[in-house]
Amino acid sequence: MNAPAARPQPSLDELIARLSALHPKTIDLGLDRMLALLARLGHPEKKLPPVIHVAGTNGKGSTIAYLRAILEAAGLRVHVYTSPHLVRINECYRLGRSGGGALVDDDELRAVFEHCEQMNAGEPITPFEVETAAAFCLFAQRPADVVLLEVGLGGRLDATNVIDAPLATIIAPVSMDHMEFLGHSLAEIAGEKAAIIKRNAPVVCAEQAPEAMAVIEAQAKRMRAPLYAAGQQWHVSVERGRLVYQDDRGLMDLAAPKLFGRHQFDNAGLAIACLRAVDAFKITMPAFEAGIVNAEWPARMQRLVSGTLVDQAPRGSEIWLDGGHNAEGGRVAAAALGDLEERVSRPLVVIAGMIANKDAGAFLANFAGLTRHIMAVQIPGRDNAMPSDRLADAARALGMRVENAASVEAALQTLSRLAYEVPPRILITGSLYLAGHVLAANGTPPG
Repeated sequence: MNAPAARPQPSLDELIARLSALHPKTIDLGLDRMLALLARLGHPEKKLPPVIHVAGTNGKGSTIAYLRAILEAAGLRVHVYTSPHLVRINECYRLGRSGGGALVDDDELRAVFEHCEQMNAGEPITPFEVETAAAFCLFAQRPADVVLLEVGLGGRLDATNVIDAPLATIIAPVSMDHMEFLGHSLAEIAGEKAAIIKRNAPVVCAEQAPEAMAVIEAQAKRMRAPLYAAGQQWHVSVERGRLVYQDDRGLMDLAAPKLFGRHQFDNAGLAIACLRAVDAFKITMPAFEAGIVNAEWPARMQRLVSGTLVDQAPRGSEIWLDGGHNAEGGRVAAAALGDLEERVSRPLVVIAGMIANKDAGAFLANFAGLTRHIMAVQIPGRDNAMPSDRLADAARALGMRVENAASVEAALQTLSRLAYEVPPRILITGSLYLAGHVLAANGTPPG
């Protein structure tokens, strides 16, 4: 008698779809479901290597990229959990090992998701909660020197906020975003993010608006957490194109970050300040420099130099990709474009697509002084994508010239038919979901 055929394993996408059906909402902030699942899993969050926990509105991912690059340059093994992914969910999980980490492979990720699904036993749970529990399981099973843990949304009720005694916490720049979940004032949003600060654990903070800083300072004092704030306990500046960092232990003169934009000096400074504050790893100057120079983080003022989409753009043009999606994200991208324009002048075209709950006018206003040409697209495959007509209306209200395009590909093809005296500089921006689509369509997904 023939043995029954083995049941085919679900693909990662099928498994994630199955898990997504366990809760009617994609986002439902709260810790009860997460804590219940972690208990069933044997509390992997209590078995992790030392954790650096990172919150903030903008700059979290880039700061983590610098931390990882510096720590790996120092020969350390670094587990990393970030979100969202751009093309494949594997990007969220980097497993530390000697000589540099690697993204988790499909089989290992499928196995840990199935284990979490089995232990959850059909209870309501959001996709991000399962994904975070999976990260804790993966990281608890493998030795490493440090875990870099990025908050998903907010902080206080985020699924990552179950770490009782982190090595340190970081608060990247706080600005207005996700107001429907986090509050309608900067102080309220800062309060949500400052809730990751834990008793006696150093907190390293970027420069903040005064109302946000006041909240962070109060929480640090309440938790007796030593505070290391930009502009107070440490300083970072650009001098002769180099990164100069200074604190009470001395000054470091380092090469400029590989990641482009003035804000990347600030993000790099935040990473340096954290590693100096904890002083657990004895990082040398060469490791700091190697990390700053080699850090990579896709879709943050990323230059696309080859690929399927690049081939459809006007010959000789520059194509930049940035996942910025709020007013502050637009500001730093516009500042980076201003720096590029000072170096080499080119006509600028912005191809923009956004999620429906974002403030398109506040985002696009940053580019009004740099370009009058916006091409509005709708992010493909997203139920919550902003219609291109609505995005175009926001641009017109700012006095910008707008065209609707059926897709990024169509926008690039339209630009290729125009006569430019100088090939244009093209920025594709407005959403990490759009950035992920672009990287996939271009054939250059993150590795």
